[in-house]
Amino acid sequence: MLNDPVRTEFSHVRAWVFDLDNTLYHPSARLFDQIEVRMTAWVMQTLRVDRTEADRLRRHYWASYGTTLAGLMQEHGVDPAPYLTDVHEISLEHLTPDPALAAQIRALPGRRIVYTNGSAPYAERVLAARGLSNLFDAVYGVENAGFRPKPERGAFEMIFANDGIDPARAAMFEDDPRNLAAPHEMGMRTVHVAPEPVPKPHIHYHTDDLAGFLARLWR
Repeated sequence: MLNDPVRTEFSHVRAWVFDLDNTLYHPSARLFDQIEVRMTAWVMQTLRVDRTEADRLRRHYWASYGTTLAGLMQEHGVDPAPYLTDVHEISLEHLTPDPALAAQIRALPGRRIVYTNGSAPYAERVLAARGLSNLFDAVYGVENAGFRPKPERGAFEMIFANDGIDPARAAMFEDDPRNLAAPHEMGMRTVHVAPEPVPKPHIHYHTDDLAGFLARLWR
């Protein structure tokens, strides 16, 4: 591992930005399945549509605006706070602590943050369930970006400016390939964390084992 090119490629990085869902836990936990059910129910109740139409709108808003919430705010002027509280009231019983991942995150030099399109309180709950609490210098949710979602570049710029992160010395770990385009443009190292690779010019590396990938940086 001494000649692993990953070590050189990340040797300048002093700010480590991690997405939350399906990045800091494996997608097999299927937490987003629960969130989607609550999103659909919320759309049904708020917009007074049936389940089929609510599912269609949810997918449309995600594709068009980056998140269902962004679409609801843009097209219907909804208050984001009740929505974020409601859709994230899910069970975390499928999550288990990950000491190996915790150790690798703890070893990273510099600043470590979580940045999610979910809410910050929800992120804190997930981190606690994964045994990753107190490893990060800050945890940011969509509310901290003025409810502007990834993949909007302006959302990243707001979070990074508020945190004092220099993108040229930062890396982004994310499961959604769309959300790595803006960080790449800003000069960050980008790592796609997912079971299967998605070849894109804005993705530097892919991994299906985040702890294993981070271990490559220092071995």
